[in-house]
Amino acid sequence: MKKGKLIIFSAPSGAGKTTVVKHLLQQNFGLEFSISATSRAPRHTETNGKDYYFLSPDEFMQKVDNNEFLEWEEVYKGTCYGTLKEEVERIRNKGNHVIFDVDVVGGINIKKYYSDDALAIFIQPPSIEELRKRLEGRSTDSAEVIDKRVQKAEYELTFAPQFDTILLSEELRKTLANAEKLVTEFINHQN
Repeated sequence: MKKGKLIIFSAPSGAGKTTVVKHLLQQNFGLEFSISATSRAPRHTETNGKDYYFLSPDEFMQKVDNNEFLEWEEVYKGTCYGTLKEEVERIRNKGNHVIFDVDVVGGINIKKYYSDDALAIFIQPPSIEELRKRLEGRSTDSAEVIDKRVQKAEYELTFAPQFDTILLSEELRKTLANAEKLVTEFINHQN
């Protein structure tokens, strides 16, 4: 059986990557979501092994020391996220394609590790102003948190040229259609 490929989506918070990834998972592309590990506690709506693999900070660092992560990062002070190699290989060995919803540094690192077996897509918001509007429209974060996310987004946008392709997130239907096209072409292309 041929091993699956990897499709990496990275974007600043609020650019639409989760919406795109959820849409693609509903299509019949043989995609399976790579569940990340985190050192933070689960939110009341989250399930271990479905939303994340929730690890204690000590467990997380033990896996780092054992080189069990494909990539990992301390995203916020004391809160780490990472992609377990075992999770990716579990999916690939079934012949499914792995789809990622990761931060930009993680996306770049996964692409470097898997090279031509991976397609790295950066989802770019139309503007920082539009991104701020989207984050405010969620009504989930304080003004201070939104300011931090926007600052981080400005920094993350500088990484866009390191991705295989940039997907502009403007009109949702068009963005989803473009994402489908990119994924279909990549999956069907013979290395």
